[in-house]
Amino acid sequence: VQLQASGGGLVQAGGCLRLSCAASGRTFSSYVMGWFRQAPGKEREFVAGVSKSTNTRYADSVKGRFTISRDNDKNTVYLQMNSLKPEDAAVYYCAAGGGILWVGVRGSDYNYWGQGTQVTVSS
Repeated sequence: VQLQASGGGLVQAGGCLRLSCAASGRTFSSYVMGWFRQAPGKEREFVAGVSKSTNTRYADSVKGRFTISRDNDKNTVYLQMNSLKPEDAAVYYCAAGGGILWVGVRGSDYNYWGQGTQVTVSS
């Protein structure tokens, strides 16, 4: 599976962005999909994930502000980010996990990674 993330950019605090991650291949629906982020000087952290049965899971820091969804017909997973804060600024990565049934929060739960898209939030 190859993943291509897009949609990042510069936004003011309180604004919104929608990230997209397009996947190649015919088996997209069989993967758990996740979004992670990494800010400068910090470790990569789980943001949100959606299972094959569209169950979702979120980091506490983004609950109520971010929404993950998937469109299996388009082989795409989305991350709608609302009420953005400066601390949300990071490179966002999408990931696909083929060996898990539920949404994992560890990077090691995922087999494939996109190249990352930069999100910058100005205060």
